[in-house]
Amino acid sequence: MVKKQETKTATAKARMIRVSPRKLNLLAESIRGLKAGKAVAQLTFSKKRVAEEAKKVLLSAIANAENNNNMDVDRLVVREAYVGKAMVMKRFHAGAKGRGNRILKPFSNMTIVLAEQEVAPKASAAKTTAAPAKATAEKETTKAKKTTKQKETK
Repeated sequence: MVKKQETKTATAKARMIRVSPRKLNLLAESIRGLKAGKAVAQLTFSKKRVAEEAKKVLLSAIANAENNNNMDVDRLVVREAYVGKAMVMKRFHAGAKGRGNRILKPFSNMTIVLAEQEVAPKASAAKTTAAPAKATAEKETTKAKKTTKQKETK
């Protein structure tokens, strides 16, 4: 049985954010898988009202990673960003013919999990020089085949 190498993670949670989970999930999807710096930029320039709240959660996760887990901030990646449903406030407003209509004011919870990106080991110089040479040779042969096919069709 092969054991997986455990990676360090840092989490941050925000509870009772005054927005529907569906709307907040749009922001969570936009930062999932991004590097931490890019994710902060994405949320900074987002036009959504809750982007500021989501940015606070992300910055908190970055601070947790740096201070509590001694992780390298430049190598952090948003591994998970998910949203859950919280409380729903129910209100009423006047409707037609003396009726009352219901207004739902939903709240959400947001969790962001950051992980350090693995540094790929560098390959030897011999392998890296052989691969591009082979790729360029293949490109040249495919170009030659295309030009001969074009001449035959004319």
